[in-house]
Amino acid sequence: QVQLVESGGGLVQAGGSLRLACTASGFIFERYTMGWFRQAPGKEREFVAAVHWSSSATYYADSVKGRFTVSRDNAKNTCYLQMSSLKPVDTAIYYCAGRELSSVAAFQQTSGTNYWGQGTQVTVSS
Repeated sequence: QVQLVESGGGLVQAGGSLRLACTASGFIFERYTMGWFRQAPGKEREFVAAVHWSSSATYYADSVKGRFTVSRDNAKNTCYLQMSSLKPVDTAIYYCAGRELSSVAAFQQTSGTNYWGQGTQVTVSS
C-alpha cells in the first residue's frame, strides 16, 4: 500500500522555523518528483515547492522563495520542507505529494498528482 506520512507540523511564533518531513512507502520513490502544497482556511490548495525526481532541481512559489527549502533523501525515502522566517500567512494545512517522472513545472498541476499525504497543520502566531 502507498503511504506518504508527514511529520513536523505544529505551532510556531512568527519569525520562527519549522521542518516538515514526508516519508514515502509503497512506490519507487526515486521515480517521483516530490513536493508540497498547502491550503489555508477559505482558500484553494496552492503549490509551495517541488524537488525533481532525477536532478533534485527545486522550484518554489514566489510567496515562499528565499524562506523555504525543499529537499529529498532518497536513501530514506523522505522529502523535507525547511520553513524559515515564518509569517502568519503561512498558516495552513501542508500536504506532501508525489508525481511520477514529473518536471517541477508540471508538478504544480494537481490533476496529475499520483499520491497525497494526509496533511499536517502549521500554525504561525503573531
